[in-house]
Amino acid sequence: MEVDEVVCLPKLSRVAVCGGTHGNELSGVYLVRELVKVDKKAVEKKAEEEEPASVLMVLSNPRAIQQGQRYVDTDLNRCFTHAILNGPMLDTAPYEMIRSRELNGMLGPKGSPEAVDLVCDLHNTTANMGLCLIAYSDCDWICLHIFRHLQVSQTSIPLRYIHFDVSNKESYSLDSVGKHGFAMEIGAQPHSVVRSNIYTAMKLGVQHMLDWVRSFNSGRIFEGGFVDVFTMVKHIDYPRDSETQNITAAIHPQLQDRDFCLLHPGDPLFQTFSGETLTYKGHQPLYPFFINECAYYEKGIALSLARRKRVMVPAIRVQTEQEQRANEPRYTSEEEE
Repeated sequence: MEVDEVVCLPKLSRVAVCGGTHGNELSGVYLVRELVKVDKKAVEKKAEEEEPASVLMVLSNPRAIQQGQRYVDTDLNRCFTHAILNGPMLDTAPYEMIRSRELNGMLGPKGSPEAVDLVCDLHNTTANMGLCLIAYSDCDWICLHIFRHLQVSQTSIPLRYIHFDVSNKESYSLDSVGKHGFAMEIGAQPHSVVRSNIYTAMKLGVQHMLDWVRSFNSGRIFEGGFVDVFTMVKHIDYPRDSETQNITAAIHPQLQDRDFCLLHPGDPLFQTFSGETLTYKGHQPLYPFFINECAYYEKGIALSLARRKRVMVPAIRVQTEQEQRANEPRYTSEEEE
């Protein structure tokens, strides 16, 4: 691809901003509630040359929000795979599986022409990760350009782009329902707590994202450039007792809160409860993130490791109506794949 080639992409007419997929991650819950209060005209009141987008605000897991829990029966953010959305569903199915189908009907169906153009799903992490966009693609130019815009617009907090290399059928989170989508993950913030600085960072992130969408829809050309992408490689569990499966160590103090600081072979990784230091046994340096995430104890994840690469993002602009008609995508049903 030539560096100065401009890629033309369809207009982002419908955007969904979702909060409360995990009911105890409160920045997104309170931000969506606040945005719902805002008059629609005020939300869409921009310069005349900018094309507004329809913005849908969604509280994803109302029962979990009401109960102040991450979930009621099972993790909603693991319920958007092809198998769960399209397989048989019993009357006794977990609430979150039923809710995932409701959300798929509201925002999707996943993988179809009717799906919303962009899903931004709001999350908090207890890990010291700053503001991260987490997506299933390292070549979704819409998501990567939004990330570049946030990097320029929001300099008060560290920003990273995390790539989970998972297929469309196996992608499991709410943001995968849209034609484009990402989770906006911000921390560190304890669960069931709101920190003003974290809430404000999320609010600004959503505002900048919506500003970018409107500017893109108005026909502005966005110049290309490089983006650092962290592609997840593997998870590491805590050391455990072979009989009880209880954990026997915590994250080492030298690693705690050092998300995205390069971890080298031999670096301290865990400190056992008896005081012994356990080191990283990997064969190559990698970048740790979600270090000591509270919600991942039940998933057997002490931290995740990523490889960093530079991705060249092309210049983009919105398609004209004529171009869009000429380039209507043919959606292949997942049964045909």
